[in-house]
Amino acid sequence: MEGALFMGDFMEYLNAYTWGHGSPRGFTKKSDLWKHSLDEMILSSGCDTLLLPIAARQDHAFSTKVDFETDDVMSMEDAETVCAYARAKGLKIIIKAMVNCRDGYWRAYIRFFDNYVPTEPTWAEWFESYTAFTTELAKLAEKVKAELFCVGCEMVGTDHRADEWRALISEVRTHYHGPITYNCDKFQEDHVTWWDAVDVISSSGYYPIDQLDQHFSRIQSVSQQFGKPFMFMECGCPSRDGSQYVPNNWSFGGALSQEAQRLWFDAFCRSILKNPWVRGNGWWDWSAMRLYSPESAMENTGYCTYKKPSEQVLLSFSEAIRRRENNP
Repeated sequence: MEGALFMGDFMEYLNAYTWGHGSPRGFTKKSDLWKHSLDEMILSSGCDTLLLPIAARQDHAFSTKVDFETDDVMSMEDAETVCAYARAKGLKIIIKAMVNCRDGYWRAYIRFFDNYVPTEPTWAEWFESYTAFTTELAKLAEKVKAELFCVGCEMVGTDHRADEWRALISEVRTHYHGPITYNCDKFQEDHVTWWDAVDVISSSGYYPIDQLDQHFSRIQSVSQQFGKPFMFMECGCPSRDGSQYVPNNWSFGGALSQEAQRLWFDAFCRSILKNPWVRGNGWWDWSAMRLYSPESAMENTGYCTYKKPSEQVLLSFSEAIRRRENNP
């Protein structure tokens, strides 16, 4: 294994919260609101790791140009500034590469013809552009000494392109010398064939509250098959009635329900604690510049747990993780 995250084959637990997703270029220079947001995340969750996603943009799912130097993408300078502040607060760091489509389509739909067709966009063009983005992030991860670097997120339409992903990971390793993971989507853990190319298997753990045992068991089999540690790079649930059964969909569900979110977090945290082979979590998600006020928390239907009943669940979970990891 590579990097300080590992002691032999043992992976240190990463209790992370995803912070700052979608923040625009230059946000750290506009005000200090982001510092208050990060401070509140630490206090309100007990997490010990900043999971910083830098989300490049492409115009649509069949565009081959991945933009990461435009106004709608956090700059490398922003990311470095945030990481320095997080380190001063004693946090570990995960740098995560993402790409979102400007037209609103989910990144999982990015896909091209597998057989070359003249004048049509190609896999080679897209991977060349995406690799340029990930290598810049790899340099950042090396510079800030990130504990873990995630090369992609929920790219379901690309998962079958094993050769291209292996080549990308090989290139990334020339710039970043710590451990590498890839965040596959929910239900896809046993469909990715190139887990041997990464150091950590990770996925989005948006599983229904009444199906946690079966999916934890299935994922454990994948971890054992490849002999790699596993963590949930994303996981969470909105505050909507019924969302505990479809936690992956922020727009699904009925009326506002803080209890639905609390029930899901309680069940998911209990599942992690009884499955110590799971070596991390990345709760979704905490805004850098648009964090709602404490007074409006109970009316918020989103994923963030700030000042909601789920906050106490995470604080108790964080303490339980600390006790367990300090007394193996």
